[in-house]
Amino acid sequence: MTENKTQPTGVGISDFIAGVEHPTRRADAETLDAMFRRVTGWQPRMWGPTIIGYGQYHYTYESGRTGDFLATGFSPRKVNLVLYIMPGYADFGHIMDRLGKHKLGKSCLYINKLADVDMGVVEELVQAGLDDLGSRWPVSAT
Repeated sequence: MTENKTQPTGVGISDFIAGVEHPTRRADAETLDAMFRRVTGWQPRMWGPTIIGYGQYHYTYESGRTGDFLATGFSPRKVNLVLYIMPGYADFGHIMDRLGKHKLGKSCLYINKLADVDMGVVEELVQAGLDDLGSRWPVSAT
């Protein structure tokens, strides 16, 4: 079986964030890093070249495929901030309705800038995602 393309790396979090070119995106990344650390209680690590992950989970699908992936995290991309609320099974509409301006993918939340959303609701969403993930797969600190 093939491995996930996105694997943990040894890149330093502070070095990665310092390299974010746009000043607002860099400041938002610093804010998100502090929030994710506080909500999860975990130290982050880089997954692939652009994702800052907190915790990890081990999965086994019905097909027999197994692997490990970040439990939650974010990426300060050029176009927007991407938050990973894994694995995307639960309906968090009751939380999302209070979030503010965003777009939603299956396991990704797209935000232009943190000023567009309610950070208290972001924290609630991250915790709800972790709680849901933990009910499905073993989650551990990184």
